[in-house]
Amino acid sequence: MFTGIIEAEGKIQEVISENGTLVLHIESEIASELKVDQSVAHNGICLTVIEVNPPFYTVCAVQETIEKTSISSWKANELINLERCMKLNDRLDGHLVQGHVDTKAVCIQRMEAPNNWTFRFQIPEKFAPLVIEKGSICVNGTSLTCFNVSKDTFDVAIIPYTFAHTTIRFVKEHDEVNIEFDVIGKYISRMKQVS
Repeated sequence: MFTGIIEAEGKIQEVISENGTLVLHIESEIASELKVDQSVAHNGICLTVIEVNPPFYTVCAVQETIEKTSISSWKANELINLERCMKLNDRLDGHLVQGHVDTKAVCIQRMEAPNNWTFRFQIPEKFAPLVIEKGSICVNGTSLTCFNVSKDTFDVAIIPYTFAHTTIRFVKEHDEVNIEFDVIGKYISRMKQVS
């Protein structure tokens, strides 16, 4: 379980395709604190550490992850957002995030003002019930608040700290991002469907 508060950035060193899986070698300042079998969110995707050799570590993504996320487009030298699992005795500064990406969204507009950035994302319309005004959403692993919600779009506003310390600063129009909807909203939606 994660909070959507980004801890560090990682630099992809190499992406290797092996028998339908992707193996990623990543460099990060948090590598020395990792252990094999730990879960780390990579742009919001929960991946298991399979090897540690500081300042590098290795993770692996299976076909389900490759199909539902943007991971297949990742390349060497690209920066990604990283977050280790939350501790039960820590403050929950973001919202409950599982690291299970639901879909991809496309950035359709990037608006810049002094010390303020707004991004508009478009999602598949079938996910519309899971996005609410002032609700939480996870974009590339970052916990953000939605506003200007429509049938298939929503906006997020980015403060200077988040802009400087996450990879949202690299997102341009037409880029794809990973989206995880609020887990409580997903359970409520499911209960309504089966009732």
